[in-house]
Amino acid sequence: MDDDVISERLRRRVRRDFPEAEVAKGVFGAMRVLAAELADSRQDTERLLAAAVFIADGDIGRFIAAVRGARTDWRDLLVAGDLGREDWSSVLDRELDPRA
Repeated sequence: MDDDVISERLRRRVRRDFPEAEVAKGVFGAMRVLAAELADSRQDTERLLAAAVFIADGDIGRFIAAVRGARTDWRDLLVAGDLGREDWSSVLDRELDPRA
C-alpha cells in the first residue's frame, strides 16, 4: 500500500472495532481527512487518529462525534481518548498491540 497516514496496527483495530467492510472504509476515509485537517497540531498522527477510534469503541456515531469534536479542539480528543497524558505512548502500545 502507499504511504498512508494510518498505521497498520491502527488499521487492525479499526477492522476489529468496525467489522462491516463499508463502515471500516468510511472510518478510514474520515481518518485521512482528519489527519490532514490536524496536521498543523504537530501531534503524532497515530495518536490523534487512535483517540477517535478509542472514543468510538465500535460505535460509528461516537466516532463521528469524536471527529467533529477534534475539529473544534484536538486536545479534547486526546483527553477523551485517554491519550492526553505523558504516558500516551504506552497507552497507545497497550491498546494497539495487546499481545506485546
